[in-house]
Amino acid sequence: MMFISIDAARCMGHGRCYAMAERLLTDDDEGFVAERGRTWEVPEELTGEAETAAQACPESAIAVRDS
Repeated sequence: MMFISIDAARCMGHGRCYAMAERLLTDDDEGFVAERGRTWEVPEELTGEAETAAQACPESAIAVRDS
């Protein structure tokens, strides 16, 4: 089981995360990742996208962890 968290205070809206993980993340009307400020379980088939999104974030606003 993997969880992803997006730190709303660190997110600067670069958009790399949702560009790299289109099936996991979306953008809001202001260009920020819509899921910022949340923690949720990543479906097993999207764990690779979660890791890619975390690595793509220049602000290190995304954390992934195993339960």
